[in-house]
Amino acid sequence: MLNFWASWCQPCVEEASSLNQLQRLIAPLGGTVLGVNPDEQEDQASYDNFLRTFQIAFPTYLDSSKQIARSYGTSMFPETYIIDRQGRIDRKIIGPQDWTNPEMLAYLASLQKQN
Repeated sequence: MLNFWASWCQPCVEEASSLNQLQRLIAPLGGTVLGVNPDEQEDQASYDNFLRTFQIAFPTYLDSSKQIARSYGTSMFPETYIIDRQGRIDRKIIGPQDWTNPEMLAYLASLQKQN
C-alpha cells in the first residue's frame, strides 16, 4: 500500500492513526504501508515532527523532488494506491479513509491471499 501525504494536510492527520493500526495488522501477513511525502515545500523538521507526533509505525520517505508522485500521477493528499502481490495497482483511493473498517479489512485480506 502506497500512501502519499503531507504534514500540513488535515485529512492526512485524520487517517494517520488508522494507517498505523493497519500496518500492525498487515505486517505479520507480509503487507506493508509505505508513506511518501512528495511536498517540495516540506522541510525535514516538519516531516520529522509529523512522524514523531503521530508515532508513524510504517516506513516513510520524504520525496521533495516529487519523482515518485509524478510517476504515479498523484494529484491530491492523501492519495493511496493499493498494490497487489504481483506489483500491480489494484485500486487508487483519493481522500482519507478509515483503513480499519470491516469492509476495507476484508478487501485487503482478499488481496493478501492472492498468489
